Amino acid sequence: MKYIIYALLVSVFLFNCNTSKTPATSKKDEKQVATTKNDTVVIANEELEYEIIIIDPGFSAWIVSVAQPRGFYSQQYMETRNQIYVLEWNQRVLQPQRYNPNLYELQIDYQPNIDYGYEVNYMLYNYFIYFQIKYNQRLGPFVPRI
Repeated sequence: MKYIIYALLVSVFLFNCNTSKTPATSKKDEKQVATTKNDTVVIANEELEYEIIIIDPGFSAWIVSVAQPRGFYSQQYMETRNQIYVLEWNQRVLQPQRYNPNLYELQIDYQPNIDYGYEVNYMLYNYFIYFQIKYNQRLGPFVPRI
């Protein structure tokens, strides 16, 4: 059963976005840590107390070889798309009888009033594009394109 293996390998977390702290105003202030290990991408910011963990075979290679480079999309563009994608993702997590629970395991806590910075929005946006293409899903009214 192929999806059981993917259930163990595919997950996206956006962990506890603390709204009581002010967001970083510059890249120097963000203090983000992005690491890649065995197709696991971790982006963390201890100041804002959030973390994204993307575990999906092939995503690391896809982000460097297929995805648009950093700077191609504006942060506002990606934030708008991410809000739409997160809303649909979370609705699918809550409907395991309708949507494959092996694909939609955990909800994502993405607050529209928090400035997560460019890097977080870039990685999250590109994961949604990668996910939609790889698993032939559609998370919004837009056709996923690179």
